[in-house]
Parts: sequence; structure tokens; C-alpha cells
Amino acid sequence: MSILIKGGTVIGPTGAALQDVLIDGETIAALYQPGKAPQIDQTIDATGKYVIPGAVDAHTHMELPFGGTHASDTFDTGTRAAAIGGTTTIVDFAVQRYGEVVQDGLAAWHGKADGNCHIDYAFHMILGGVDDDSLKAMDQLVATEGISSFKLFMAYPGVFYSDDGQILRAMQKARDNGAMIMMHAENGPAIDVLVKQALERGETDPIHHGLTRPQELEAEATSRAIWLASVAADCPLYIVHLSASKALEQVKAARDLGRNVFAETCPQYLYLTLEDQLGAPGFEGAKWVCSTPLRSKHETHRADLWQGLRTNDLSVVSTDHCPFCFKDQKELGLGDFSKIPNGIGSVEHRVDLLYQGVVDKKLSLARWVETIATTPARMFGLYPRKGIIAPGSDADIVLYDPNGRTRISVETHHMNMDHSAWEGWEIDGRVDTVLARGEVIVANGEYSGRAGRGKYLKRGLSDYLL
Repeated sequence: MSILIKGGTVIGPTGAALQDVLIDGETIAALYQPGKAPQIDQTIDATGKYVIPGAVDAHTHMELPFGGTHASDTFDTGTRAAAIGGTTTIVDFAVQRYGEVVQDGLAAWHGKADGNCHIDYAFHMILGGVDDDSLKAMDQLVATEGISSFKLFMAYPGVFYSDDGQILRAMQKARDNGAMIMMHAENGPAIDVLVKQALERGETDPIHHGLTRPQELEAEATSRAIWLASVAADCPLYIVHLSASKALEQVKAARDLGRNVFAETCPQYLYLTLEDQLGAPGFEGAKWVCSTPLRSKHETHRADLWQGLRTNDLSVVSTDHCPFCFKDQKELGLGDFSKIPNGIGSVEHRVDLLYQGVVDKKLSLARWVETIATTPARMFGLYPRKGIIAPGSDADIVLYDPNGRTRISVETHHMNMDHSAWEGWEIDGRVDTVLARGEVIVANGEYSGRAGRGKYLKRGLSDYLL
């Protein structure tokens, strides 16, 4: 079936153009100057709207076991919410825990996702234990499973933590097979000391989650990861959920040297703060416990992160979507902030929240599309199938209404959460229509997609590596 999207302004990484988009089946067939397309029976009027590629969220955690519970969004509920918010592809994290076989961890995540996703999906692989077997598995996953990125943790001793020697070995393997190493860069052993000391002083409120994870320990770990990657012959390195100015300085310095170093940030670090959210009265701040933590509004973190997005020292905005309900889940940490499950739910709101950066003149339209769609697709081997409106690409397309308005609330969101980290926020823009592989799944605020229509995507290597 053919569809013509006409009258809209197509936004791509090179800018804006008045173009009509012809869709044939699941892919984009052609782009035309206005009025030059052939007559098509089914048309969508995009007059006054931006026509952008479906967004790619390269960092989500559906159903992740953590802190004695599980992330509250399943692949069904989470990908439905993503679709409604204009995200048409996610890259989630399969998990290998200590003592497990890497392929068994991957199979478990396929079992969670298969038949349940409303949009297309792919996987990164978390390595909870680096040894000879897992290093061999890295080669196999790159060669046959379409998994070309592996996440390691410098935090969470006893859960996911890898020491420097393990990290170096994994980096050397990635350098050989072309994969990307993704790094949770915080000095976990030092953080554990600060947490223990805070609890001994009776400092148990959620704000102490942030105070015991100071930016210096993010910067130190980021720097250490960068230098370990240098020893591994400039292994490709991607710092996840970067939140702090001093960590960004480390990334910028490496990139200025031409290194294979990249980083993402998340909406929570661009807008929310230690004092206003984590420091909310009573236990309310638990809603915003995530790692890396929210940073102080009295420092320059937010301004520096926005600047990093403009200069490309920060390449991508992902969500690190890992939601937990306040009741019975976040409440596991009542009286002990270290037991609060770490995570914020934002997969439905990333497109809108970053568009507000355009309205506020912090990002250009082209850079908005790059950070939410094109660059994550290129970074993680999904381009040009995803992330661009171009002939031959999947017809994942969002019509975005700059004259619309979005009010975020637990009463209206579609994520499986009993609260919203963005309660009451209003965005000067609105997702109007969403197509996923040529099928209209959102129109006029009504969702018509279905679980099981999303396909697993085998990824290639990153476009950004020589």
C-alpha cells in the first residue's frame, strides 16, 4: 500500500525542506518537491507540521531486575508508550549476570521481548562477568546475533561491577571485532564508602543518593575508562547517561584528540536538579533516584550539557528508561536511600522534552533530529534503515505539530508507573501522527498499534568508526 505525506516540512540532519514523502509498503520510496508527487489514494496532510524520522532510543531497560524488584514497564507497555511519544525503535539491554552464560542471558531477553513489542527493537549486551567464555561470546554475538555493543559497569560492586583488568580485556576484544564498549562510569567502590558513611551518620533521605555520588567520582571513572580504551588501541568507547560538567570535560578532551570516544546524556540531566527533585520533602525525592544522579542547580551542569549537545561532545540523548512505581518499589528504600531502586521513566517524553530545547533556542531543529534519531541509528549500526527520511529507509515517520501543546501527567501518560517524573510539565509542541514501517499507529491522539508488530533488528557496526 502506498501513502503520500504532503505539505509538511521534512527535518533531517542537514536541515529543513518542504517535501512530500511517498511511502510504498514498509519503506520510503521517494521525496518530492511540493506538488510534484504522483497522485496517491491515501494521503496524510502534514501542513504546518514537521516530518521527522521516528526516534531511536538507544538506552532502555524494560523488565530489568534491579534492587530486589523489576522495572515496571514490560516490553509491551514500554514500547507502546514509546510509540505514542514518537519513538519507533528502542535498543534495550540484555543481561548476563555473574556466573551466567552470555548467550543464555540474551535468550532470556529475546523471550521477554518476542511477540510483545509494538515497535522495532534491538539489544545491547550487559557483561556482568568478563572471562574467557564471555570474551568468546562477544565475537559470536557480533558475527551472528547482530549485537555490536557491550556494556560494562565501574559501579555496583557485587552486582555488575568489572575491575580495570576485566574492562581492559573486554576493550581489547571489542577493538578486534569492531564492537562498541558502553560504560557506566562511576567509581563504585568509592561510592560504597561514602554511602556507608552517610548511613552511619543517619543520613537516609533520597537526596543523599546524589550527595554520595559526587561528580568527581563520575569524572574519575570517565577519565579512567578513556585511558583504558587508549591502551586497548583506541577501542570505541561510549559513556552512558553522562550527567556532570567534569565528566563532560574528560570526553571533550578525548574527542579533541580525535579519539573514538562518544557520550550520551538524558532528559533528566538537562532539566531536573538535586535540590528540586531529589531534595523534595520527605520521601518524595525517591521518584528521581537514578544513577548517575541528578546534579546541583547551583553548578553549571545543565548549561554545560546543552552546550555539549550543540558542539557534539555529547552525541546522543537517550532516556535510560528504567521505571519503578513509587508504591512498593521505590518504597523499598524507606529509611535507607541505598535501597531505592535506581531509575526514571521517560521513554514516552524524550521527543517532546528535546523539542522544548528547540523552542528555548538551545538546539536547532536539525540537531534535535540528530540527537533523538539519526545519530543513535548511526552510532549503533541501524542506519540508514532507521534514523533518516530517505528513499529505501524504513517508513518510521513522526508528524510533529509545533503549534500543539503537551502536558505531561501520570493521569495521561502510558508508561506502567504510578507517578510521573515530569508531572505538570508543559511542552510547546506535540506528537501528532506516528508511522512505524509504513503503518499509522498514532493519529489524532489515538493509538492503533498492537503488541507483536515490532521486529527484532540485527545491528551492524557503528558508522562513526574508521
